Formats: sequence, C-alpha cells, structure tokens
Amino acid sequence: MIAVMTNLPKHTKFILALLVFVPLYFGIAALGTKIGIWDWKFGLGAMIIGGGPILLAVLALVGVVSLVLGIIKPPRRALVLGIAGTALLVAGFAFGLMAGMRGKAGDNPIHDIATDTGNPPVFSAETMAAREAVGANALSDYQTPLGQLALYKDRASPELAVKSHAQIITAKADRPAPLPLGGASKAEGVAAVAAAMGAMGLTEIRPDPEAGIVEGVAESFWFGFKDDVVARVGDSQIDFRSVSRVGISDLGANTARINDLRERTEALLGSASR
Repeated sequence: MIAVMTNLPKHTKFILALLVFVPLYFGIAALGTKIGIWDWKFGLGAMIIGGGPILLAVLALVGVVSLVLGIIKPPRRALVLGIAGTALLVAGFAFGLMAGMRGKAGDNPIHDIATDTGNPPVFSAETMAAREAVGANALSDYQTPLGQLALYKDRASPELAVKSHAQIITAKADRPAPLPLGGASKAEGVAAVAAAMGAMGLTEIRPDPEAGIVEGVAESFWFGFKDDVVARVGDSQIDFRSVSRVGISDLGANTARINDLRERTEALLGSASR
C-alpha cells in the first residue's frame, strides 16, 4: 500500500493532502471560535465565508486537472481517477452546503423569534447583563422596520427594510405558536418548560415560578454560538422567545428551537395530566 501511494503522481498526492487539510481547516475555524482563540467574525467570516470557498475552489480545480491528466496520460490508473473524483465530490458537496446556508439566511433574515409578536417575552436583568458583557446584539423592537434598526440599516434589502420583526415572523411558514396550558397550573408549566430545556441540552436554566418565567442558554456544537431562550408562563398559555447573541441571520435555528421546546413541553404537560 505504501509503495502504491509513493508512486502516485504529484497532482494526486496534492489532492490527498488537500482532502486531509480541508476538514481540518473548517474544524479549526469552528473550534477555535468556540474556545475563544479568535472571535466569531474571524472564525466564521474570514475563515469560513472568506477563505473556505477559495480553499474548496483550489480543491475542485486540482481535482479537474488531475482527472484530465489521469484520462489522457497513460497508464490510466483507477486509483488516480478515483481520488480526483473524490476531490470533485467533496468540493461539490461543500459548495452545496454553503449554497444551502445562503438560502436559509435569505429565508431567515432575523435572529430574534417569539410566539407573541405584539408583546414578546422579556429577559431578566441577569440575562441582559450577560448579553451586554459579551457585546451581544441589542434586542430589537418588534414593530420597527428593519431599515430603522442600527443592526440592519445597511444590510437589509429594500424589500426587507420596510418590514418589522413582527411582520417577518408572522409570514413564516413554520412560525412557532404559543402553547395553551390547558388544565395545567402555572407552576406545572414552569416545571415542564425547565425540564424540556434540560432535555434539549440548554444550560444556565433559571425557572422563576413566582414570575412565571423560565430562561436558559443554548449553545451550538461547532462554533459555540450562544442563544438566549425565555418562556413566559401565563394563566392560559406559554409564550416562547429565542434570540441569538451575535450575527444577523440565525439560519432558522431559533424558530426550530422554539418549536422543539414547545413540543417537548406539551408532551411533559400531557404526561403530567394523565
């Protein structure tokens, strides 16, 4: 096997080196952000969005060259052609993922989602202090058009600039809905939400039965992005809110999280009533 690898053309060896380096590069970019070696703007922006496509383009280009040389230059070795094909598949798959992320960003232009757009649940002073300490985005007024908000002023398209958070959330096909309490008490609702947050892996869970509030922090696996989550348990229903600390688009993560939390809470309340 070693002899076979040694006798491979230089372009094929280069591809093999790239196939090892590419996942390491993306992994280092993500994990370096998570453990605080650099900030998220460098890890995600400079390394992934900036350098990632260039690296993948090099992999694809070398793959094409290697494939052509493998076909026209005898002997045609299946291993050389296979490695070149693998490079093209990996580059194509990665570009497809990036295109999908851009599509998700377009479908989810905001990062603050709530089930009550007229009166979204508010975070405690403790959570707001934690957000301020890390330089998190300011919370947005749900009724103000994006074009009038500092974070979106120069980033929102003319179409989006005239829309508010409330309008964007209301138009979502997967818009999360409040959860009716049914026959459960507020205390049972608070306990169910806290348990559901724990099952989802949220940390810093703080239930306040007296105020009818439960808060928690969600963290992404790779980059370690943190989102703040709050549930407001009223007399008749539970409203949820999930807000990213950094970034513009959440790629749909906050909506998916609320829907998951709602479903788990509903299941726990149903089990408690039986």
